Amino acid sequence: MAKYFDVHPENPQRRAIGQVVDIVRDNGLIAYPTDSCFALGSQLGNKDGIDRIRAIRQLDDRHHFTLVCQNFAQLGQFVIINNAVFRAIKASTPGSYTFILPATKEVPRRLLHPKKKTVGVRIPDHVVVQALLAELGEPMLSSTLLLPGEEEPMTQGWQIKDELDHVLDAVIDSGDCGTEPTTVIDFSGPEPEIVRRGAGDTARFE
Repeated sequence: MAKYFDVHPENPQRRAIGQVVDIVRDNGLIAYPTDSCFALGSQLGNKDGIDRIRAIRQLDDRHHFTLVCQNFAQLGQFVIINNAVFRAIKASTPGSYTFILPATKEVPRRLLHPKKKTVGVRIPDHVVVQALLAELGEPMLSSTLLLPGEEEPMTQGWQIKDELDHVLDAVIDSGDCGTEPTTVIDFSGPEPEIVRRGAGDTARFE
């Protein structure tokens, strides 16, 4: 049964954030709001968390998982970025974007795309997520909470608790959350490729 945390959207309660992070560190799987939509999250090295996300979303091994980072310095530890890409990403973060980039050796192999050796990274513009990441002290493994056969992600914390109570360890609710996933930009090739048009403006990557 998932624990339910009602968290203030602008001044998240430190005790609640600490309790959620303890669950993440204890190999738990959480559902949490972001600046685009709800997502599933677990600790970076949590193999069981990866397997549970795959099962909930019915994902194959070609799915790009995302490392949700607190800031640009943290992001730079996990992906390889040249100067041109650095400027483009720096101008777009924090925000509703996921960037696919070649991974460094800091990223567990099971998170990588099997052929391209890439991983998704993002820096969300969301007070609650930033509080979680600050308390955790490392990126969080993440994937959009989009259930199989559904066209839009789930948007209500109570609904997520109701439907996924048996497969989650915690649900964070901080009020209204968007329905549009992040815009995904693939920087692993010679030119940026817009993989998914979502909440982030794609104009600078066209």
